[in-house]
Amino acid sequence: RSTPIKSSAASDVYKRQAAYFILGSIVGVGYAKYNLGLVDCTEPGFEALFAYLPNWKTTTLTRLWKGLYILLGTILLVIPGLIMGYTYAMTDYILAEHPDMAPGEAMKGSKAMMEGNRWRLFCLQFSFIGWMLLSSLTFGLGNLVLRPYQEAAYAAFYREVSLG
Repeated sequence: RSTPIKSSAASDVYKRQAAYFILGSIVGVGYAKYNLGLVDCTEPGFEALFAYLPNWKTTTLTRLWKGLYILLGTILLVIPGLIMGYTYAMTDYILAEHPDMAPGEAMKGSKAMMEGNRWRLFCLQFSFIGWMLLSSLTFGLGNLVLRPYQEAAYAAFYREVSLG
């Protein structure tokens, strides 16, 4: 007889996870826009994080498709999953600049942009390994400084690659 209560509780958990996924998609693209603003020397406000609320369907579908492609590549073998992760790494930045773009178009744009640039992004990410190790010595507190620095570096990388 306790099954309906458990079913209701499980349903609430799934609804909460879906809401977090949708909100995370919106804020992820907003954070990309915020960092692009920093790179472009405009002063983005806090509201940039939620600027894509009207485009919640696009941001969520894009995040879902991107995750599924990477998961599929990882299930096949680990290396194709890593390559796909680098291939679609710039999708949020593309959506931040072109919010009306369809999810597939944004992913195709990232794929074209990262052609020949995956290794450069890997090297950029690898350059943070010392800071990551140092941050782990602070039990993660160093991430409060490191993560924004990394995200700004990725936005600068996007800006460089997108301009050709």
